[in-house]
Amino acid sequence: MSILYDERVDGVLPTVDKAALLDELRTRLPDLDVLHTQEDLTPYECDGLSAYRTAPMLVVLPERIEQVETLLKICHQRGVPVVARGAGTGLSGGALPLEKGILLVMARFNKILEIDPAGRFARVQPGVRNLAISQAAAPFDLYYAPDPSSQIACSIGGNVAENAGGVHCLKYGLTVHNLLKVEILTACGERMTLGSDALDSPGFDLLALFTGSEGMLGIVTEVTVKLLPKPQVAKVLLASFDSVEKAGRAVGDIIAAGIIPGGLEMMDNLAIRAAEDFIHAGYPVEAEAILLCELDGVEADVADDCERVREVLAKAGATEVRLARDEAERVKFWAGRKNAFPAVGRISPDYYCMDGTIPRRELPGVLKGIAALSEEYGLRVANVFHAGDGNMHPLILFDANQPGELERAEAVGGKILELCVKVGGSITGEHGVGREKINQMCSQFNSDEITLFHAVKAAFDPAGLLNPGKNIPTLHRCAEFGAMHVHHGQLPFPDLERF
Repeated sequence: MSILYDERVDGVLPTVDKAALLDELRTRLPDLDVLHTQEDLTPYECDGLSAYRTAPMLVVLPERIEQVETLLKICHQRGVPVVARGAGTGLSGGALPLEKGILLVMARFNKILEIDPAGRFARVQPGVRNLAISQAAAPFDLYYAPDPSSQIACSIGGNVAENAGGVHCLKYGLTVHNLLKVEILTACGERMTLGSDALDSPGFDLLALFTGSEGMLGIVTEVTVKLLPKPQVAKVLLASFDSVEKAGRAVGDIIAAGIIPGGLEMMDNLAIRAAEDFIHAGYPVEAEAILLCELDGVEADVADDCERVREVLAKAGATEVRLARDEAERVKFWAGRKNAFPAVGRISPDYYCMDGTIPRRELPGVLKGIAALSEEYGLRVANVFHAGDGNMHPLILFDANQPGELERAEAVGGKILELCVKVGGSITGEHGVGREKINQMCSQFNSDEITLFHAVKAAFDPAGLLNPGKNIPTLHRCAEFGAMHVHHGQLPFPDLERF
């Protein structure tokens, strides 16, 4: 396994007196659940990116904001790092704990505090599941738009931390576009409100800055999200193609025709077969690629858009275009797509899920590049895309029990992300950077930009105690990675270089 992170300061692990810290927590927070034995800590040693594991020093499970406040003040005074965790479904190692730090689990903050149908918003605690918001809003014919594939389990606090998207983010936006307000606690335990109940608020847009900050700037304690009216009707077209390049070009053709689907997803043959075997969604298993295109709105507009999309798909070379017969089949089509990740897990002992974003026009060329990397490294790759907004999820299949296969999978993943940057894209679309992609940050950003990122981190968390070692690489790391020179020979914000 490659080394992605090091807690050492000048070769020495930070000094944290576990026994003394545990005693203080028990004294000042007698009603706080604290896990400290190896047996209790093991379930928390990784998030959804299970290839990398670290056992935390302590795990705490608060139920009240006052407990979190006091905990953060204690950790700030003692210089103890804190990593926040929600449902643990993240796929970039963002919630990976520290050997000499506290893992702060916010899962018990799981109450929906308010549904306001007139104002079309919901106030929820950070541990509320994404799907639970839409379920609570359903009696008012409202719903919460961002829908990650893990929405049945992932929590809204984690969605804010990673700026999660989903299959409908093309038309309705990412998490950041569906927030009104977030209540947070700073690294030293002070309360802050970012955003407001109105559509705009004075001052810098700290809400947008905080969204996607991966737990490095503060701890989410409450979230106010926007709710949307349920579309009157939704229809899904399934288009088959005899090449992934044709399917990729069809994506750009649909958008170029002035049509913005509610969702526009792509799967290649390996993903199609895995999903069909698992879900029996009715996918054409001989197709090299399929597109799922959902159109929603009022009935007359949707009917017209369906015909226009059919014409575009036929012109792009689709071998078959099917309209879901009814709502049950529409749900089945989406179930296959949303279960693509676990489905692929049935055909390979392990897989490495990447998350890059590219301009739509580059889809055909990038798919060719991924196929070439798959052949070069001798590892199969199943491709699943939020194709409409260019967010790719190549799944690199490997067997961790075979010597060298994990390292080869990591190498392929890194080269895919570098390819995304080369064509004008990004190393992430919704999974975040975490520990997984920290080296590729050096490929995407120059030293001045990374220095600015460290300045933002230092403004919120001067001691660098919140989720250290994630998201933003040190300039030392980038120099070692070979992507840039150390900025003028100096290291900005040296205190942050400790982790």
